[in-house]
Amino acid sequence: MGFLSVLAAGIAGFAFGAVWYTVLADKWMAASGVPLDENGVPANRSDPVPYVTSLLGAILVAGMMRHVFQLSGIDTAGKGLISGLGIGLFLVSPWIATFYSFGARPKSLILIDGGYATFGCAVIGLVLMLL
Repeated sequence: MGFLSVLAAGIAGFAFGAVWYTVLADKWMAASGVPLDENGVPANRSDPVPYVTSLLGAILVAGMMRHVFQLSGIDTAGKGLISGLGIGLFLVSPWIATFYSFGARPKSLILIDGGYATFGCAVIGLVLMLL
């Protein structure tokens, strides 16, 4: 597992997010309060910063997961998938729930973003172990 596997896993996590948020776009936009233009399109849609930030974030997560996997002896696709799922569900999602709860954000937003964190980490873990 080297740099290329981290890069590929990060890109896979980012791509999963693109699908996740495309499917849940209307519910996510309503719950998050993203400002919409006169056509109902997110006002920041053409801004590259959120997309670049998301991609870099997924690559950083993949890099740390690779490190943790190596230290833990995680060495199969199944272990990578389950470990990624656990990282997302039991490490990332509780932080999201904490931030959003104190911020009085809708429960649906917690579920949508926590779901992405959970399943996105599972995708990253799987790809790391496949390469």
